[in-house]
Amino acid sequence: MDISQYEQFVSKQKVAYISSIDADGTPCTRAMLAPRYREGIKVFYFTTNTSSHKVIHYRHNALASLYFCDSKNYQGLMLKGKIEVLEDVESKKMIWRFGDIIYYHKGVTDPDYCVLKFTATSGEYYANIHVEQITL
Repeated sequence: MDISQYEQFVSKQKVAYISSIDADGTPCTRAMLAPRYREGIKVFYFTTNTSSHKVIHYRHNALASLYFCDSKNYQGLMLKGKIEVLEDVESKKMIWRFGDIIYYHKGVTDPDYCVLKFTATSGEYYANIHVEQITL
């Protein structure tokens, strides 16, 4: 497959699974809503609470993975890379949505609202009993 086909695959997914490494070196995976904004399959932006465990993990170890899957067709795209925790107002405004006030009561400047910026370096796509390596 080419990059545009991976992009189409990601566009169809409503959930992303994001992994961090805790203080003990154990991987921790969580389901997240689909990214708010992305640049192809290289850069992804998510909203989250600054006080979350995953933010604590990323502040100590930026290594991360991101996984999208179509369980009906048994296909998946795993990306490896790094996460940056962004707390600047510009980044927060970029992906803010009206309904976010439910989670971040103080609005876009809420100190418990931050942006996770995932930048992929490589990955794998699985479909039809076949794995494709992806270099970005």
